[in-house]
Amino acid sequence: MKLSRQFPLNALRVFEAVARHLSFTRAGEELGMTQTAVSYQIKLLEENIGEPLFLRRPRQVALTEAGERLLPKVREGFELLREAVETLRAPAHDTLVIHSTPTFAQQWLARYLGAFQIRHPQIAVRLSTSQEVIDFSRTAVDVAIRWGTGDWPGLTAHKVMRMNFAPLLSPALAPKGTLKVPADLMKLPIVSARDPWWKTWFKAAGLENPGLERYPPNEFGTQAIDVGMALAAQGVAIANPGHFREEIAEGRLYQPFDITCNDGRDYWLVCQEARRNVGKIRAFREWILEAMPREV
Repeated sequence: MKLSRQFPLNALRVFEAVARHLSFTRAGEELGMTQTAVSYQIKLLEENIGEPLFLRRPRQVALTEAGERLLPKVREGFELLREAVETLRAPAHDTLVIHSTPTFAQQWLARYLGAFQIRHPQIAVRLSTSQEVIDFSRTAVDVAIRWGTGDWPGLTAHKVMRMNFAPLLSPALAPKGTLKVPADLMKLPIVSARDPWWKTWFKAAGLENPGLERYPPNEFGTQAIDVGMALAAQGVAIANPGHFREEIAEGRLYQPFDITCNDGRDYWLVCQEARRNVGKIRAFREWILEAMPREV
């Protein structure tokens, strides 16, 4: 595959649109071009490369193997060009848009983001939270905090916190030392008893069938709410002790047994591979990896 010095860059833009829509007509509508002009640009690109990029079928087109290989690189190239132009246009104050799970945002980002802004006063921060796994190609977000295994195609991922879990409760519900064995927890109210973490934890503690089905099938959505109920002495929550270090250090919560589990899913900082070296993203990545406690 030998490229001409006069490589048709505009044809690449047309190629990306056709590949996205899998339609010459819709690509032309998006780009303000006739279908004939779109076809000409694709033919020009194919002749330059020396391989067909699309399979033409009645009322349908599909990428060839060569087209499949070319598409991600073209998209990455356009993203890099866009970022280069945005960098030149960047105002004195840039904005970093972060998406996070609610618990990580409430229990960690809310407490420590101020330190990032002190270090980088020229970068404003906009934070949004939800349990949704956002699509970077459709959502205007720079970085995200995700819970999972870290293997998301097209994204660069850095582990920022182990998602360990263990029972936590207030000494007002059961003073320290009164729970002798894990089965003693079943004498107390259990928060979100149908959470799969409970079965995993009890199994690690040697109890295959602890009887969790006798509790109401409540689901409160976030660790923050579950632990809020534990702080109010309304039950025992299962959560990540790393999120609640301050409450544990202050004695408002405690972990009754030295059994901590992990199901292979942790917290990750993710961003698009093509944007990993954008200044504001690189600055946030370096800060959070430095700021996170090393033991997690």
